[in-house]
Amino acid sequence: MAGNFHVVECPDCGNEQTVFGRASTVVTCVVCGSTLATPGGGRAQFTGDVVETVEVRE
Repeated sequence: MAGNFHVVECPDCGNEQTVFGRASTVVTCVVCGSTLATPGGGRAQFTGDVVETVEVRE
């Protein structure tokens, strides 16, 4: 399965969390419970800022 892993910063508390770029479920922040990513037809839609791409898989 191809896809990237991204470090996403929570818009509410600033926590940074690694999220798969093709997440098929809603991803929430482990600290405050805010939504970080939602499924978007193959690629996740991030609500927080993407800080960096951790690993690129092809």
